Amino acid sequence: MRLIRFGEHGRECPGVLRPDDTRIDVSAFGEDWDERFFGSDGLARLERWLAENAATCPVVDESVRLGPCIARPSKIVCIGLNYAGHVRETGAAMPDEPVVFFKSTTALCGPDDDVVIPRGSQKTDWEVELAVVIGRRASYVPEERGMDHVAGYALHNDYSERDWQLEHGGQWVKGKSFDTFAPIGPFLATRDEIPDPHCLRLWLSLNGEPLQESSTSDLIFGVPALVSYLSQFMTLLPGDVISTGTPAGVGLGLEPPRYLRRGDVVELGIEGLGTARQRAVTYESLEASER
Repeated sequence: MRLIRFGEHGRECPGVLRPDDTRIDVSAFGEDWDERFFGSDGLARLERWLAENAATCPVVDESVRLGPCIARPSKIVCIGLNYAGHVRETGAAMPDEPVVFFKSTTALCGPDDDVVIPRGSQKTDWEVELAVVIGRRASYVPEERGMDHVAGYALHNDYSERDWQLEHGGQWVKGKSFDTFAPIGPFLATRDEIPDPHCLRLWLSLNGEPLQESSTSDLIFGVPALVSYLSQFMTLLPGDVISTGTPAGVGLGLEPPRYLRRGDVVELGIEGLGTARQRAVTYESLEASER
């Protein structure tokens, strides 16, 4: 299945993207795509419900906004320096263990929402990433059981404000958590839709110029290893997101570095997980429009 959420910001409704790409409203199912849903065998229950009710579900017009494909999770856990090519472009040493940081859940937004360049920022950067959504509570999980705890996958752009990330005390979360810095979707593809998450093409372009082009085969730590590793020191709850890292081609790694400016358009995609498009606006321009 491919799960979507649609409607106005903060008032999204649950939906499903059918095999023919028709969007249907499944509000009658009575649940959102959140911790309770994933943690109570929701995917199996939804599949049974759809078998009987899909034909009578309202169709959602393509013009309707898509929101983040999951409701706000308990946490977004991100992995840094997890593509060999990205490590090389940064000049860092290959990590012996995953580099872990958090991203605020208030950064979540829809896949085609504007990205807001923070007040005074000159170093807002892009990062196409494969996001993993947890389907079962995970604590002290052995690596060989890691995939058993995965509900599915989604496209994620891990936007980063490099000044706040790197020049204000070394806590990456500060550069990662601005509003709109976590567009996720267009949909959540359940695990059966993506037989092997370690051989997917992913890409990103800026104003039509290709900048990131890679495959998840370049991951240093794969999905089961990350689920297992993280579960050794935190409990992963159903609906939690693990963003698995970005390949080479971020603005920080270019010569000279390049960052987002007002009016820039970022487009990105992952094989089997759809595409997204974000237009850059400035915080100052939003302030002016609200006066």
